[in-house]
Amino acid sequence: MADFSEIWVYLAREPLAALTATLVAWMIGLRLSLLFRRHPAANPIIFAIVIMALTLLATGADYRAYFQGAQFVHFLLGPATVALAVPLYRQWGHVRASGLAALLAVMAGGLVASLTGIGFGLMFHAAPDVIASLAPRSVTTPVAMGIAEQIGGLPGLAATVVLASGVVGAMLGPLVLNLAQVRDWRARGLAMGTAAHGIGTARALSVNATAGAFSGLAMGLNALATALLLPLLWRLFL
Repeated sequence: MADFSEIWVYLAREPLAALTATLVAWMIGLRLSLLFRRHPAANPIIFAIVIMALTLLATGADYRAYFQGAQFVHFLLGPATVALAVPLYRQWGHVRASGLAALLAVMAGGLVASLTGIGFGLMFHAAPDVIASLAPRSVTTPVAMGIAEQIGGLPGLAATVVLASGVVGAMLGPLVLNLAQVRDWRARGLAMGTAAHGIGTARALSVNATAGAFSGLAMGLNALATALLLPLLWRLFL
């Protein structure tokens, strides 16, 4: 008990308190997901977000102070994204055989995702900067924030929309694909990576290695294509 108390005192210091709380929330989220037998709607990310949000509200902690302490987890997003090259390499034979079809599918999916975001914004008569924030909703957060800022959107809002899209995609994506009777793991992975970026890729990796590899490929290709083409098309047509 004395050793545990010493460890707890150490972890309770700033900035380790925020990092510790984040990791504990994630572990609880994983436990809850296992309790629900990894049902698509029982995503551990959702549980972790809810737990951390309630913790911050209950303690009255400032989010900026929390993020400053937990930013090491944010830093690890970069290495984690690069690490997606490992399952992609292991499935390289399948990727090479389906390269052209995968590229066309990702570009079509990214275009539909952007048009859907813009369409909803126009339908509800949203402000121009809000519409610009909705356009890059299907790409990973850092890329979406950069694109939104470039085309006149709000980076913070874009990040929120991207997170919401990823969570909803990870929850409902497998159910929709099952209803559509999509059985090919390559197609399922491409759909999850294009529509739900990193969160969807994490979900795909937990289910099937081939789906995870193609999801990581789709996430990268969609981010690249959207970053290059969306600002150009935005200036031409809007």
